[in-house]
Amino acid sequence: MERTVAVAILNWNGREHLRTYLPSVIEHSKEAVVYVIDNDSTDDSIEVLKNEFPSVKIIQNSSNTGFAGGYNEGLRSIKEDYYILLNSDVEVSPNWIGPIIDLMESDPSISIAQPKILSYREKNRFEYAGAAGGFIDYLGYPFCRGRIFQDLEEDKGQYNDTTEVFWATGACMFIRSELFWQLEGFDERYFAHMEEIDLCWRAKNLGNKVYYCGKSEVYHLGGGTINNTNPRKTFLNFRNSLITLKKNDHSGFSSLKILYRLLLDGLAFLKLMLDNGLTHAFAILKAHFSFYGFKVKKSKVEHANLYGIYQGSIVYDHFLKGRKRFDQLKKGFN
Repeated sequence: MERTVAVAILNWNGREHLRTYLPSVIEHSKEAVVYVIDNDSTDDSIEVLKNEFPSVKIIQNSSNTGFAGGYNEGLRSIKEDYYILLNSDVEVSPNWIGPIIDLMESDPSISIAQPKILSYREKNRFEYAGAAGGFIDYLGYPFCRGRIFQDLEEDKGQYNDTTEVFWATGACMFIRSELFWQLEGFDERYFAHMEEIDLCWRAKNLGNKVYYCGKSEVYHLGGGTINNTNPRKTFLNFRNSLITLKKNDHSGFSSLKILYRLLLDGLAFLKLMLDNGLTHAFAILKAHFSFYGFKVKKSKVEHANLYGIYQGSIVYDHFLKGRKRFDQLKKGFN
């Protein structure tokens, strides 16, 4: 039986993004139904969609509950077998859907996947949000093939493979709809940032696999909702990363790991204070206080598949050893 596919784009006041990027999605997604989930926009996004993109199905959310809540609310109305969660600032290329659906159909345990994510501005360079597939270190710090912290690699074909990873980016995530609802969707308390890592980790704790497919490419602008200069993004990244670690790590050492994180995040506080002033530095402090007051329930574990956890410290390797590329990492992966 042929599987059905939905491309779901979450929009909030993104009229110009829709005009710029939606044409490529419509042109190159003939095998899918294209939806725009509008997160209670106050601009004229709905009118633009109705007048300029009549083939697109519109789902209107009742309020703006961020990336996590917005997708949860909107996806309840979508019944296809596969969801492709696509940021509104992504240009897609021909045949971007087929290779990943074929991959997932070939192995029922592959439940989440992503394509190669390149920069819209520099199409020969990987983009921050996902690059060539996501990993975490043993303390829960995320990084990617093609992107370690702020260092982005040039695309020279080094990641044209298909391989298992730890997490797939929310900028372009393929997921079986049945699994999405088995996991009860995204954790809406995150609002935005890291919710896809939490979702993937919860999926892997149930034995699912997450894959990267280099046969598919998309181009991401990035920073369309909360840009890198916004301290709100710093707050969400640090807080949500701690929540994700505490929620999903079942090694028995999560409390000790949180203590290590406190020390390392303290160093990040000092660095940001010197480089960017107090605003971003205090966002880290605020993130920790918010985390300590956060009620975290451990995720369910059943035949856990933990491949993709780096056994070294990405902070140590990058900032002290100067390792800026994935192939320079010396430790192994679970």
